[in-house]
Amino acid sequence: EVQLVESGGGLVQAGGSLRLSCVASGFTFGDYARGWFRQAPGKEREGVSFITNSRIGNSAGSTYYADSVKGRFTISSDHAKNTVYLQMNSLKPEDSAVYFCAAKFYHGTFRLGARDYPYWGQGTQVTVSS
Repeated sequence: EVQLVESGGGLVQAGGSLRLSCVASGFTFGDYARGWFRQAPGKEREGVSFITNSRIGNSAGSTYYADSVKGRFTISSDHAKNTVYLQMNSLKPEDSAVYFCAAKFYHGTFRLGARDYPYWGQGTQVTVSS
């Protein structure tokens, strides 16, 4: 059974930092794209950042960032711990949302639609005060 468990959310002032963690079990990290979506009240769930270690298309180590977080967020992974991290710096109030870890088998490109991901964590709240 595939399980994703997030941690690391919280309340932080604008300009501050948080690090989210997502521990996975039940699948081999290298074959999957894993990453983060976020959903603010009244808004659609949006893809934030993804990473894969798949060898398909020579993609090992490839990452994706939404334009809104480029230069501020960094995604990384620890294969030994089967964990993906999202380091979030220079946080803004508009980053406030529930952040979800997600995973899908990687076929060569990062998919940005939430419907494409079959595996989800329970979500962790990130609140950035102004």
